[in-house]
Amino acid sequence: MTDELDLDETARIARDLIRFDTTNYGEGRSNGEADAAEYVEAHLSQLGLEPQLFESDPGRVSVVARIEGANRDKPALVVHGHTDVVPADPANWSVDPFGGVIKDGMLWGRGAVDMKNMDAMMLASVGDILRAGKQPERDIVLGFFADEEAGGIYGAGWLVKQHPELFEGATEAISEVGGYSITVGGTRSYLLQTGEKSLVWIRLVATGVAAHGSRLIRNNAVTKLAEAVAAIGREDWPIRLTDTTTELLQELGRLTGLDPQQVAPDEIVLASGTAAGFIQATLRTTTNPTLLKAGYKHNVIPDRAEALVDIRTLPGEEDQVLARVKELVGPEIEVQIVHRDIGLENPFDGVLVDHMVSLLNRHDPGAPVLPYLLSGGTDNKSLAQLGITGYGFAPLKLGDDLDFPAMFHGVDERVPLDSLVFGRKVLTDLLLEY
Repeated sequence: MTDELDLDETARIARDLIRFDTTNYGEGRSNGEADAAEYVEAHLSQLGLEPQLFESDPGRVSVVARIEGANRDKPALVVHGHTDVVPADPANWSVDPFGGVIKDGMLWGRGAVDMKNMDAMMLASVGDILRAGKQPERDIVLGFFADEEAGGIYGAGWLVKQHPELFEGATEAISEVGGYSITVGGTRSYLLQTGEKSLVWIRLVATGVAAHGSRLIRNNAVTKLAEAVAAIGREDWPIRLTDTTTELLQELGRLTGLDPQQVAPDEIVLASGTAAGFIQATLRTTTNPTLLKAGYKHNVIPDRAEALVDIRTLPGEEDQVLARVKELVGPEIEVQIVHRDIGLENPFDGVLVDHMVSLLNRHDPGAPVLPYLLSGGTDNKSLAQLGITGYGFAPLKLGDDLDFPAMFHGVDERVPLDSLVFGRKVLTDLLLEY
């Protein structure tokens, strides 16, 4: 166990945030982010800032604060995180998922990786700057958003629509799921997230004849739904490389000694070790059934059955994929769109990217930095509606014995304490210099 006095401020803040159960169940059901938001507001107020709370729905609270930069001529930078988390079943965990447990040199709990670690880095880095009497180089818009895990409807998406003035003057943003290290071919490298797949959540609805369970019923809603779900789940979507994944494969090939002209993309990605868990899904569309609902008694055939499917397409392929899904399920299945957003793909160059790369090299000399496309999504999609270009940069220097991608939405989610210290330092330098 680590002594309380030995804990870096980043770890203490992250631990405190984990202890707020901000579970987001989706479809509007949530424990709410209000308590965590009030904690963040109090911390920022103690630093002399004037944070604002925004409640889009009862309990769905986001926090936004602006820090004046030394150079007001430069566009503002949005630095944002989310305070909600996905559900965690305590029966599956070796620790209390909301206990903020510290053991084995790590901080354990739901949100340790996604993404209360980054929230804590943001608060600690801003504290380092302001307590030292310094200013960031440019205006910083700090955002701690609600509802990211359900598409940001009650968080970033709501703020962008209702309060766009909060982001006035901002042209770029950084957030989660990038800047962390992986080990490829024995070399520690960093993945900088330059894009995201689009998200399309659909509901499949099958209808049939309600009847006694002993009867011969051909028009069975559950049977029809099962066939549709199986068809979608088994679809083998083709590989399509984007500019980002093409560049990534070239770099992975260089590190592993595999020639992208001779070796299939999937094989190169698998050689990247634990990172393959994220990268493999960026080579193609994925359609994963995630929830089934039908019936109410063993001996009653229901007249309705539903399924939820999580679709992630490459940027720009949403309509094409939806058309194929409708072909797969057939005309008797209704396809309802529950939530749809956009895909993003930004260039792996420019002043911000160059600065993030140089900072990683400063704090971990010689480590290559590679671009990658995120298979999931972040609140950068909402900010993109305001013309703000977003990247994933939550810097973490990790050992090669931790399957970091598996921590996202996984059991026994945890992050090394020394990685939090590393991230705090890198982020502080970025805010002071960029």
